[in-house]
Amino acid sequence: MKNIIESKFTEAEINTIKDLISQLETAFAGKFVALTDEERVLYGSVNEQNKLFVNKVRDYHQNLPAMSSPDVDWEAFESDYNSRNFLEGQLNRLASLVYRMQSTKILHDYDNYQDSRRDYAYSKYKKDAGESEYTEKVAQLKQFFPRSGKPKVSDK
Repeated sequence: MKNIIESKFTEAEINTIKDLISQLETAFAGKFVALTDEERVLYGSVNEQNKLFVNKVRDYHQNLPAMSSPDVDWEAFESDYNSRNFLEGQLNRLASLVYRMQSTKILHDYDNYQDSRRDYAYSKYKKDAGESEYTEKVAQLKQFFPRSGKPKVSDK
């Protein structure tokens, strides 16, 4: 039977991808934090309206610095701003990769499941044809197909 997806990875490609992900993990080591659920609620996220506000304050600071608050560490502000923009861009790129990886995995899962169902049907056929070596296999696989609904009432 034809599979839905035909993409295959060579051993060299698998090793390259694993190495590149390891390099990313190393490059980001010590740069990331993992907020708890409570911290995520506490700090929240800056919505689009608030991002526009930050952009406008930055614009004023860059074009009219005399009007900027002396209580703000503008060097740190700019560093945070640049880091945030960098991270957002990379997150979008990685999110796109993750989405495509998940989609590809779904198709491989689907192919495996359909092939497994075909093999189960074949095994049931062989068992019903009297080949006793398939009895245990069918019994083991049958557990994944629990019967649902009401039991049949026999005609008497």
